[in-house]
Amino acid sequence: MENATGDGTARSERYVLDLQEIDESQIAVVGGKGAHLGALSRIEGIRVPAGFCVTTDAFRRVVAQTPSIDDQLDQLSRVNADDQEAIRTLSAEIRRTIEEIAIPGDLAAAITQALVRSGERAAYAVRSSATAEDLPTASFAGQQDTYLNVVGATAILQHISRCWASLFTERAVVYRRRNGIDHRTVHMAVVVQQMVFPHAAGILFTADPVTGDRTVATVDAGFGLGEALVSGLVNPDVFKVRHGEVVARTISAKQRAVHALPSGGTQEVGIDSQRQEQPALSDAQAVRLVQLGRRIEAHFGRPQDIEWCLVDDDFHIVQSRPITTLFPVPESGDQENHIYVSVGHQQMMTDAMKPLGLSMWRLTAMVPMHEAGGRLFVDVTRRLASPASRAGLLDLMGKGDPLVRDALETVLDREDFVPSLPDAPPGRPSAAVPPAPIETDPAVVTGLIERSQASVAALRRDVRTQTGPALFDFLLEAFEEHKRVLGDPLNLQVIMAGMEATWWLNDKLEEWLGEKNAADTLTLSAPGNITSEMGLALLDVADVIRPHPEVVGFLEGVEDDGFLDELAKLPGGAEACDAIEAYLDRYGMRCVGEIDITRPRWRERPSTLVPVILDNVRNFEQGAAQRRFEQGRQKAQQKEQDVLSRLRTLPDGERKADETKGMIERVRTFIGYREYPKYGIISRYFVYKQALLAEAERLVQAGVLADKEDVFYLTFQEFHDVVRSKQVDDQIVQQRKDAFRSYRTLTPPRVLTSDGEALSGAYRRDDVPAGALVGLPVSTGTVEGRARVILDIAEADLEEGDILVTTFTDPSWSPLFVGIAGLVTEVGGLMTHGAVIAREYGLPAVVGVEQATRRIRDGQRIRVHGTDGYVEILP
Repeated sequence: MENATGDGTARSERYVLDLQEIDESQIAVVGGKGAHLGALSRIEGIRVPAGFCVTTDAFRRVVAQTPSIDDQLDQLSRVNADDQEAIRTLSAEIRRTIEEIAIPGDLAAAITQALVRSGERAAYAVRSSATAEDLPTASFAGQQDTYLNVVGATAILQHISRCWASLFTERAVVYRRRNGIDHRTVHMAVVVQQMVFPHAAGILFTADPVTGDRTVATVDAGFGLGEALVSGLVNPDVFKVRHGEVVARTISAKQRAVHALPSGGTQEVGIDSQRQEQPALSDAQAVRLVQLGRRIEAHFGRPQDIEWCLVDDDFHIVQSRPITTLFPVPESGDQENHIYVSVGHQQMMTDAMKPLGLSMWRLTAMVPMHEAGGRLFVDVTRRLASPASRAGLLDLMGKGDPLVRDALETVLDREDFVPSLPDAPPGRPSAAVPPAPIETDPAVVTGLIERSQASVAALRRDVRTQTGPALFDFLLEAFEEHKRVLGDPLNLQVIMAGMEATWWLNDKLEEWLGEKNAADTLTLSAPGNITSEMGLALLDVADVIRPHPEVVGFLEGVEDDGFLDELAKLPGGAEACDAIEAYLDRYGMRCVGEIDITRPRWRERPSTLVPVILDNVRNFEQGAAQRRFEQGRQKAQQKEQDVLSRLRTLPDGERKADETKGMIERVRTFIGYREYPKYGIISRYFVYKQALLAEAERLVQAGVLADKEDVFYLTFQEFHDVVRSKQVDDQIVQQRKDAFRSYRTLTPPRVLTSDGEALSGAYRRDDVPAGALVGLPVSTGTVEGRARVILDIAEADLEEGDILVTTFTDPSWSPLFVGIAGLVTEVGGLMTHGAVIAREYGLPAVVGVEQATRRIRDGQRIRVHGTDGYVEILP
């Protein structure tokens, strides 16, 4: 019979392949584990126990003779992902079905002949090897089964069936669903290897799995078979090896071990008390093992998770897979040390971005950026290397996010990592140089906004006539205009004027009056903040909808994005449509993760806003937007009067009051503009996107692309090349989709080094209650309420008094802010968007709370201390 291989060529079916016949190109035939073992056996100096692989052809043949499996897989695909009981039941049924299938005689004979070649009387390890296993983007570690010390042909055939069945363990089924992998596309091979009976065994990570440092290898070691470590039966000895030297070791009391039985199977045994605290490896052996690991890592081109056995002072390698949890390192093109700061933590968007989104942001950014793990980073090494620019950079980072500063200082404490330079590179502005001062004049802000609006209008007008390669040439010119508007010195002066006035007020009023974060109240309802206006405007939309019960009922059932046409036919529906359309005309270019141009905008997916509108209908009364804004303005005014009167009673009080009054006027004039440049950027982005998608649609019509959104997995230049050549590499698109899927599972660090060390910083504080979650205070006040852990704005369901807990809040989250009592985020800084809007709305807020969405459960009562920067979980 003929069968298709992964590359589309035909081959004759083979049910058994010796490991020596296999390399890493044969994953479709022998699975991930089998392919890696075959490759390992070819590396000079690496000992791999002899054996063979029962191929996926055998699995497919056995499964094909049982039609009921198709029905069971159909049922499994229809089960709700949250229905664990149904998944458990169906998975068990499929496993039973597979285990009960009789292995055909010719297949059993092929396996038996391979056993004879390998040594019929030997004991074997029988190990699952799925085609979606041990991949760079998904390890599937521990998802399928392994059986040790299997003796005799009958037992081996039985355990091969069990390995086939383990493709449908509950944990493997759930893992595939989470990674978007279709059960029918995954097949199972089985590796059958001669057992080795080691003195010691364990795991080698060629990069530190905790810190990510690629220069540090970690060896876990225990006595007997490695199963004792994998199952958690014992704490291993741990050796850390760097540059050929053991730099740290922990020797554990190893009370138990797993040994092979002569008749087959394994047994847990106790270790003699005199041996329990002896190291399983010597330092010299640990260093030698790491040298072997580096050879394996070099062959596969990425850090490896390696299972090893020590027999008579010889290391045998029984498995190697990529470490998929490490955050990738940006490519620098040199061997120097580099320190990178996360762009996503500054932009309030730490999710992975698709290739087109990454390339577009880089093309329109004001500074060079580097890509890693679907995120962007800025190299700050040279600024840190120069004393003149280091202090300014650390000060700026510290004011924005203390965790970034702490992470940078952690690296700087290692005196040998950052080079020492006399000055910052010529021609590049130092972060320590402030912009020139500016007069407090509202007309300055008005002029900047008018210029931005005119630029966007011209872009929208001129792009309409551009198609094909000319469109891309036009856009490259548009990107220069984009950067010119953003880089206008006046633009930066206005932004910094508002921020510096905020810092001045907080510092001086705490020094003079002992009052923390006074600027939070003084900036309530500051004029001209496009993001806070966006939240209030959605309250106005709710005012239009609230009087019409049929409209409200219809919106409660909305499930897709084509609802506006039907809505217009209802009583009151035309008015509701007009209100929603007007809102989308002004704010429809926004969305969660909006710096990624590939993310669906509200105009493209208006149903995203429906839950928020309905919350506003339910939780507010008519006219709420105007009342809230006016209440905030009055509180700010009262606070100003209070602060000034108290200052005048102090020594030199008139001077202090006059200076403060000037700063209050300054902050209220300029702080609202802080949000406008981002609005301008995203307005331009939507114009770019509409033009690019129109071009992609033309490629679909010409048969070049299968789906217009495939261009999201190309860079801007690659998209340009496809338009010119009318050809696309589908394999690259698929590889990028797989990579993006894996990047989504990674948590980006705030700071990353070229050694791969991921640093997220720490709060050095001892002034918070025991058990409290520490963060950064960004909006004053204390509030207690129900925590609503929300990761998707489209799933918001808020009631009055709720506290929003989420990962990050870019401007698109501001419509939720009008309906909550407080805010907790995992990412953020003093002047990031969520913090600015929380202050404008008077919401107590704490940001930068590590793993807040995991440590706080939805529905728990919490207390947010927005003035002091911590969160208490209440009983």
